[in-house]
Amino acid sequence: MKNLLFLILLMTLTQAHSQYPYKLPELKYGYADLEPFIDSTTMYIHYNKHHSGYINNLNNAIKNSVDTAKSIFELFANISKYSDAVRNNAGGFYNHSLFWTILTPEKNTQADQFLQEDIQKTFGSMDSLKKLLNKAASSRFGSGWAWLYITADNKLAVGSSPNQDNPLMDASPIKGIPILGIDVWEHAYYLKYQNRRGDYLSAIWNVINWNEVTRRYHEVIPKPKGKFDDWKEILNFHELLSTSFHSAEKGNFAIIKSQSSKLSSAAQALASSKIPNAFKSPQITSILKSLASEAKTLDKLVKKKSSDKKIMKALNSTHEFFHKIVEECK
Repeated sequence: MKNLLFLILLMTLTQAHSQYPYKLPELKYGYADLEPFIDSTTMYIHYNKHHSGYINNLNNAIKNSVDTAKSIFELFANISKYSDAVRNNAGGFYNHSLFWTILTPEKNTQADQFLQEDIQKTFGSMDSLKKLLNKAASSRFGSGWAWLYITADNKLAVGSSPNQDNPLMDASPIKGIPILGIDVWEHAYYLKYQNRRGDYLSAIWNVINWNEVTRRYHEVIPKPKGKFDDWKEILNFHELLSTSFHSAEKGNFAIIKSQSSKLSSAAQALASSKIPNAFKSPQITSILKSLASEAKTLDKLVKKKSSDKKIMKALNSTHEFFHKIVEECK
């Protein structure tokens, strides 16, 4: 029953509808955007030659067969019955499609609190997870992949697979849903790092997209229902405030300067929104008005190109009003 439920979950995931003819997915960044950690030449060849080659070979391998009606997950579920051409190229298609999404030029992405807590509970710390993944990748003899994946018991696990195998395949000794994969084929790193696989593995953590890893994690393990889930306006405001405030704290004011109007509009929408019955009170209503006023002042300062010091003061005040709301809602 557990395996059946796991298969049903697989069929509902975003990529479950990837079917013949398989296509090269669009990159969300430029070939040079991951430098200096992954060079542009490697990215170009890896994407346009290797990944494209796997896709063309897979399409040719299953052309004119009943397998053209199957999703990639259905192929993986019985991959041991297929030829090496289907197994290797189906894996090559899926593994690389995942790989591109978990890389990003964006700096300092982070796992959300739920994934962080699960990592800490399972591995001890984020550093411990990285060491385990690097060990799995560095000890993989020849070509292959290292994986962070979720087992049928909804547990995080680390492992590696040879060639283009992955934990979704029935032939794989490690089984689960991968949420992070590290390519350790030489074509992924040799132009820049030559035989120094360890240097490549150290560098790649600078471009891991924890936002995407988190998204994939919650496709399998949904977020627990939060107290503000029925108040979409406060969630929208918090998302904008969080990215702006934490970047400004580190001296990066680019985000708040680009989205101060959105933040102000979100604050106005929050102030005029229908407050859930559980949180209704005169205090909440009053603080919401102050929050909207402060966010409007912040937007005016940004538009006047005021000093970063003044902008940070208004941003701090907006942040404090938001947390007053949170405290009152307790």
